[in-house]
Amino acid sequence: MYRSFLIKYAEIGVKGKNRYLFEDRLCDQIRYALTRCEGAFEVTKSQGRIFVNALSEFDYEETVENLRTVFGVTGICPVVHVEDEGFEKLCQDVAGYIDRVYPDKNFSFKVEARRARKNYPKNSMEINCDIGEALLNAFPGLRVDVHKPDVMLRIEVREKIYIYSTVIPGPGGLPVGTNGKGMLLLSGGIDSPVAGYMIAKRGVKLDAVYFSAPPYTSGRATQKVLDLAKTISRYSGPIDLHIINFTDIQLYIYDQCPHDELTIIMRRYMMRIAEEIAKKSGCLGLITGESIGQVASQTMQSLMATNDVCTMPVYRPLIGFDKQEIVEISEKIDTYETSIQPYEDCCTIFVAKHPVTKPNLNVIRIHERNLDEKIDELMRTALETDEVVEIAYEH
Repeated sequence: MYRSFLIKYAEIGVKGKNRYLFEDRLCDQIRYALTRCEGAFEVTKSQGRIFVNALSEFDYEETVENLRTVFGVTGICPVVHVEDEGFEKLCQDVAGYIDRVYPDKNFSFKVEARRARKNYPKNSMEINCDIGEALLNAFPGLRVDVHKPDVMLRIEVREKIYIYSTVIPGPGGLPVGTNGKGMLLLSGGIDSPVAGYMIAKRGVKLDAVYFSAPPYTSGRATQKVLDLAKTISRYSGPIDLHIINFTDIQLYIYDQCPHDELTIIMRRYMMRIAEEIAKKSGCLGLITGESIGQVASQTMQSLMATNDVCTMPVYRPLIGFDKQEIVEISEKIDTYETSIQPYEDCCTIFVAKHPVTKPNLNVIRIHERNLDEKIDELMRTALETDEVVEIAYEH
């Protein structure tokens, strides 16, 4: 019975004079998500509302599922629209809607009308009362509850009249692309895919970089990251994934630096390389999945040592999350099962048995001088190995 959806948003509504830019971007993101669905659709704006209209046969469940991946959407409302043929006909249309949607007519309800077309002969309060009365007469089992109704029946009077009573939650946030682009350091773990999801939810378009260490890491580890990037792209849109061969740098650090500082120093060089790629890609910051105190490389002292090499901002959307909170989000966005596959990445292969948890930044800088002979050349070589894979989610 549904051929249209009313799309609700929240934060965009308070954007003032720039609101139309956010609305336009949200419409673009909705259109992109609908390319994964069977059927043809039209996305339109009208008086502070966004509508999705089906132009052909379509799969309702598939369409709703894809709309639920669009950041900026807070509610997806399947609507029935009817022509304005007088109030008596509207009462009949609303009763017909209730009859089709709710086989069991024993529930409480409230009518909430919105009259966007001000020349309509009844105001919102009159519509509420008169439609409510018509429904009580049509279905004796119904009862009015204005505080906690079982069904909130909404009627919007526009060029046409829209009737709906279901609001399917969306992901919220802001449309991707409204807040610039960032470079995600993506590993095969649980945290970084969630960080990518969280930062994309704030309107940031994503690129990503993955550090491989062949032959110490396998092709399956790389495929695992490709799969994670594809899952994230369902929400973030297409991602350019940069794959960097980090083996020679890791081995050189392993040979020249104290082993309890391996993780910190390797991390510092990953950040340096990621920043170089980010600058060339037009990114405005780096994004990581770090959370304070989760592992030795994520203590306050370790994070300070990592930040020391960056001139770009480093965004850490998970910084105050505990592990269980991160796991719950990874399960919600379908990255968890991929993340726990037992294919190790370069961060876990070369980890020290007893890593330093409170590194002294001056000591780290001194020990990095051991790398002066070859590190610049190894950095250039690593950047030359950059393999860019364009990732886009396919249904």
